[in-house]
Amino acid sequence: MKSVLLSWQFWALSSASFAALTAIFAKVGVEQVNSDFATFIRTIVIVLVLGALLVGTRQWQPLDTIPGRTYLFLLLSGLATGASWLCYFRALKLGDAARVAPIDKLSVVLVAIFGGIFLGERLSGMNWVGIALIAAGAVLVAFR
Repeated sequence: MKSVLLSWQFWALSSASFAALTAIFAKVGVEQVNSDFATFIRTIVIVLVLGALLVGTRQWQPLDTIPGRTYLFLLLSGLATGASWLCYFRALKLGDAARVAPIDKLSVVLVAIFGGIFLGERLSGMNWVGIALIAAGAVLVAFR
């Protein structure tokens, strides 16, 4: 039996748990500060923690060993992440965390669609039913 730490399911559930905590902590964190500035502070914390992790676990790699295509797509991913965070914090500033987070998770639906279009990934009919339920659930939670 493989270790739980080598399971993608463990890491996906951990990600979901930390994302839930992120919403709660961020909602409180943006109460008395501009949402864009709150995003800036959060980003600094992430850079510092991740830098320490890379150095501490000796995972840092020479920058000249990374292919240009990889840099391009990591740059695009970083820009998309930054835009997502700015929008997310603005939404948290204006709305309830319990309503904002599910709408943000419509990204799951969009990843399934984009994965099919751009990456050629194929989901079964049952998978698409699940994606539709996620979309419907997010919309239902967002209504007052």
